[in-house]
Amino acid sequence: MRGSLDRAIYYATAPIRLFGRSLWFRLTLGAVCVAAGFFAATLWALNRFVPADTGVETALAIMNPPPPLQAVTRSSYVIAPVAIALSAIRRNMDAAAPRELAGKNDNPVSSLLSKADIGITVARGAFAISGQPNELAITTPIDGTLRVTGQIATQAGNITGSITGLLDRSLGSDVGKLTNRVLDQRADLRGNVVVHARPAITANWRLEPNLTSQVALADSAVTLAGLKITVASEAKPLIDREVNAQVASLQTRLRNDPFIERAARAQWAKMCRSIPLGGDKTGLPRLWLEMRPVRAAAAQPQIDGRNVTLTIGVQADTRITPAQSKPDCPFPAQLELVPPMQNGRVAVGVPIDVPFTELNKLLEAQLKGHHFPEDAAAPVGVEGRGARIAAAGDRLLISLRVKAHEKKSWFGFGAEATVNIWGKPVLDANNQVLRFTDLSVAVESEAAYGLLGAAARAGIPYLQSALADNAVIDLKPFAADAKKKIGLALADFEKSSEGVRVTTAIDDLRLTGIAFDSATLRVIAEADGTAAVAVSELPRM
Repeated sequence: MRGSLDRAIYYATAPIRLFGRSLWFRLTLGAVCVAAGFFAATLWALNRFVPADTGVETALAIMNPPPPLQAVTRSSYVIAPVAIALSAIRRNMDAAAPRELAGKNDNPVSSLLSKADIGITVARGAFAISGQPNELAITTPIDGTLRVTGQIATQAGNITGSITGLLDRSLGSDVGKLTNRVLDQRADLRGNVVVHARPAITANWRLEPNLTSQVALADSAVTLAGLKITVASEAKPLIDREVNAQVASLQTRLRNDPFIERAARAQWAKMCRSIPLGGDKTGLPRLWLEMRPVRAAAAQPQIDGRNVTLTIGVQADTRITPAQSKPDCPFPAQLELVPPMQNGRVAVGVPIDVPFTELNKLLEAQLKGHHFPEDAAAPVGVEGRGARIAAAGDRLLISLRVKAHEKKSWFGFGAEATVNIWGKPVLDANNQVLRFTDLSVAVESEAAYGLLGAAARAGIPYLQSALADNAVIDLKPFAADAKKKIGLALADFEKSSEGVRVTTAIDDLRLTGIAFDSATLRVIAEADGTAAVAVSELPRM
């Protein structure tokens, strides 16, 4: 056993002994080292200062370039329910309506009195409001006094014919006995007033309240010098007249008040703007999302037990611009009246334009420095060194700079080479990434010398497989930035004024399609969210 070990050591150290004994061996080994160093330096210099033709231009020349991307405008819309609390309507009407009314009546009984007055004083209580489909009911109790002062006229003998239905006929013969008697009688009256409203919005941005009123008085009577007079009959004409006058005045004010148009103009101006995308610390290109409202529509108010809800929708054109713009957004003179709409929805169409220079950075992050295949037993190893993308026809050309080396020999020959692979871009909307399918080699790898080129070519199948698994462009940063910036823009609407609270939110941003030309990839995104307006106080009438 020891003899075998000694022989192995002897033969293993033979080159060392030969190096020390033979001058020719030392010269030959030195020449080989110098040649290898010169060969490596030459390869480095060629790759560094005289790079080989990558074949990209040749491959692109075969294909027709894609047509330039046209300026695209997407339609976006906001549908917001404006819920006006019934309590706000009640407080507003309670503050605006007079609490007392007084007057004198002119009726058949008055003609029987000389120098007589029939005065009525009425005070109302607090308003109560209730809602049911398509109608509001505003109710208030009234409480007052009817007072009769004066004298019975000398012609009272004709009273039977004059006050038929108001006085007891059996007392007519006694009226003559009461001539010239001074009277001062009082009687209480109670009842309620109900105002019904069926509000409707009109095409000229106004509210048509459609008000009607009804007065109901409790039955009561006053004895006037032995004659029984019905209080409700005396008081109701006056109260009807005053209530109708107040309702007509309120209806005119509401019909002419531009409060809906005024509020709509303010929000319209907020929507007409450019929203910044990317830039700052995002690492994304600075772009602007221009929003230009073009259309407004509304559905008729819906009424329930708590709110009057007016649903208003605004459609806007949105497009991406390279610089901030100032869109022209004329306010529509007419409001489109439409059937009930889906409540509380925001949908913003966003075309996101990404230059290929940015995509190159993202693709390099996926491939540069990575080694393929992962199987250590593979005959060839490939390391990604760089990547760039070019477009032609309906495909993208992925130009990869790789370093390939073969593993079969002890020398591990290899070199840097450029591999051009065609791929069809496909949007993976669920994962928000861009993948490449239908991969095929466009131009064979170029290497400095034959043996090294063979190593690069042997690595191409592994590289294609690696591209299918790893060459994806993550679009999540673009989607997340667009979602964030749109959300911040909508937050401007949430700056609530007194009695008005606006809530908006962007819940999701979906990628729905892609397009590209020779310089830019366009990703079509749609942001979905919610919007609502709650009104707890109304401006005083």
